[in-house]
Amino acid sequence: MSEHLWISWKWWGVSHDADKSGEFAGVPYDGTDPKNFDLYHDLPKNYGKDFAWDDSNIPDSWKRHWFDRIKDLVDSYQPDLLYTDGALPFEEYGLNLVSHLYNSKADAVYTSKRKEDCETGTCALDFERGLPDGIHPNPWQTDTCVGDWHYKRDITYKTPKTVIDMLVDIVSRNGNLLLNFPLPGSGEPDSRELAILSEITTWMAVNGEGIYGTRPWKMFGEGPATAQKGEGQFNENGRKALSPQDIRYTTKGKNLYAFIMGWPGAQAVVPAATDSAVHARNVELLGHKGKLKWSQDANGLSVALPVDKPSDHAVALK
Repeated sequence: MSEHLWISWKWWGVSHDADKSGEFAGVPYDGTDPKNFDLYHDLPKNYGKDFAWDDSNIPDSWKRHWFDRIKDLVDSYQPDLLYTDGALPFEEYGLNLVSHLYNSKADAVYTSKRKEDCETGTCALDFERGLPDGIHPNPWQTDTCVGDWHYKRDITYKTPKTVIDMLVDIVSRNGNLLLNFPLPGSGEPDSRELAILSEITTWMAVNGEGIYGTRPWKMFGEGPATAQKGEGQFNENGRKALSPQDIRYTTKGKNLYAFIMGWPGAQAVVPAATDSAVHARNVELLGHKGKLKWSQDANGLSVALPVDKPSDHAVALK
């Protein structure tokens, strides 16, 4: 579940305003109508003067209201993941809320976009539309969207390849991908979104074993795209598409998964999987039922691939 309630006391201030010009200049917006007070709540006293992306100038009464509402959400629905669009808000109110969440559901996860909130293990760090340089020491999350955060007609969506590249890259760095599909008024994804979702679903059916429940290896990957730098929020744009020369690693138990980020053709080479680094007993290609011919030496692992690729985009050697 996600909540934006903490900052809405400021966000909704405009609902008490009116157009400054045009046909409806001076006509109050819906927030001034008493019948809408439960939706828009009170007008911030400092609206339009001291708006800031933090808790400043938010009254204690609103902090208490936020705590009661989110506590009711936790009690009523027992969410596995509670996402707040920002930092852990409201000092002791926020800490008490997260404590209540964990006491109610021991395996629940709370996310925050403020690094300091997460350094003591209170929550998982969330990079909005971004990711760290390498393997983050603690599990983390990115939240991003196939398009814009809100539905727009004729917008250019991320391709299935872009989403799958991001997913594998993020998981290899100890991260989790929270992916948004914005919905039109009908509540149903449009045909282009459904096509993207279908292609991701098809890919996951073959390769999900190397994604779900996995952990990072000693390195997240290798190849030309590993040189991309820049940790933090909003750094996903401008990152290069991953190619068959790029490899990303995940592990589960005694299994190592090497994702080749594009079909390489007749042979795949995994340079980091040398005979001294990885004691391979068997090599499989997820989605392929036949046995593979492979060899391993100081230069890495070489695998002869079948003629037919088991899935589009990235393929996984186990």
